[in-house]
Amino acid sequence: MPKGQHPVTFSDISENALSVLRRLNSKGYDAYLVGGCIRDKLMGKTPKDFDIATNATPEQIKACFRNCRLIGRRFRLAHIVFGKDIIEVATFRGHHGDVSENDEENKVQVKSRRGKDVEDVLAKQDQQGQLLRDNVFGTIDEDAERRDFTFNAMYFSAKDQSIIDFAHGIESIQNKKIELIGDPATRFREDPVRMIRAIRFSAKLGMSISDELGAQFKELGHLLANIPPARLFEEVLKLFISGSGVKTFQLLHKYGLFTHLFPQFAPMLVDDTCREMQLVMRVLKNTDERINNEQRVTPAFLYAAFLWYPVEERAQIVMNEAGISYHDAFNIAVGEVLHRQIQRIMIPKRFSIAIREIWQLQTRLPKRFGRRAFQTLSHPRFRAAYDFLLIRGEIEGGDLMELGEWWTEFQELEPEGRKVMLNKLRKESGPSKKRRFPRKKKSD
Repeated sequence: MPKGQHPVTFSDISENALSVLRRLNSKGYDAYLVGGCIRDKLMGKTPKDFDIATNATPEQIKACFRNCRLIGRRFRLAHIVFGKDIIEVATFRGHHGDVSENDEENKVQVKSRRGKDVEDVLAKQDQQGQLLRDNVFGTIDEDAERRDFTFNAMYFSAKDQSIIDFAHGIESIQNKKIELIGDPATRFREDPVRMIRAIRFSAKLGMSISDELGAQFKELGHLLANIPPARLFEEVLKLFISGSGVKTFQLLHKYGLFTHLFPQFAPMLVDDTCREMQLVMRVLKNTDERINNEQRVTPAFLYAAFLWYPVEERAQIVMNEAGISYHDAFNIAVGEVLHRQIQRIMIPKRFSIAIREIWQLQTRLPKRFGRRAFQTLSHPRFRAAYDFLLIRGEIEGGDLMELGEWWTEFQELEPEGRKVMLNKLRKESGPSKKRRFPRKKKSD
């Protein structure tokens, strides 16, 4: 599609991405914008991320840019760093030849940091067909065949501003239908994350999923357990922090993929009316609204919601089995539930600490006598815990709803008004029971 027959122009592309394209071209390499930025513009959306594909190898890319760093072992990529803006550059991928048939390893002699020749694995697959290493480089035609979806196999050239559409991606966009390149079973086995990427694109772009793809989700969803937890954390972020969290969750649940991401929570989602389902839908709806209003959100809040009822259930089991207090059982349950979850999806420490604090404050919010209410109010995680309490109160009602209303009023008052509320609460609860000790008898 030559210039003028498509809507993509230089004004739609970031200056940093354009400078990378032009530098690679000036050094004699072919370089193209590829994937999502082109797809989004053709669908009338504003492109945000600009990825580049080139025939230059990672080492050749690094030689062109002082601000370049090479990352990854499974997929070697170059990141061109412009402050907070990072332009990702990938070398055209090639075919693996007989690696998929014999589970062999392609190797190449490369220089180590010490200057010695060592063997580096270029491509490797496991017995299930999943790509463990994918650094076989090829031509642009081969790279297009290696792309996942047809609308991601479109390349924009900065030389003449044309778009090359290798796999009829335009038709996929016009028909609003997710189309996979190649045999679905083979491509999903190569990289199971493609299944949840299909879900994300369907929810985000309003595109339909064929019955053939849906059947593969249910048959091959268990392969998500083979994906490194760190990679799944990044992919799950894209699922739920995109402004289409509700639709995304509904699709994940429909096709049975949610259970492979949150195996402790999914069995609790028995129907649309259960409190667990209501909590997820309420939290995701609020998250979507905040994102679409350009307000901040934190993954910690979502994980706290997804794992709250498993923590409650586990705490009750531990308390009954071990005969310990609910407080101790609750702390044990928090540790166990988080430990099991990070076996599937890694949760960085900065978020796991926040999750723990949101949960622990749920047990502190009912304790309001003396100075406890003021201490809780000044806690850095109070606002998130309070919001979580309100959502729980809306779903479960009763004492939780009354407690949420109390904290709402308490925050809005001046210090004197807060003291009045605490005095009223103390009177309503009756006189405190003081522990009485027997008097010692006076010696004769």
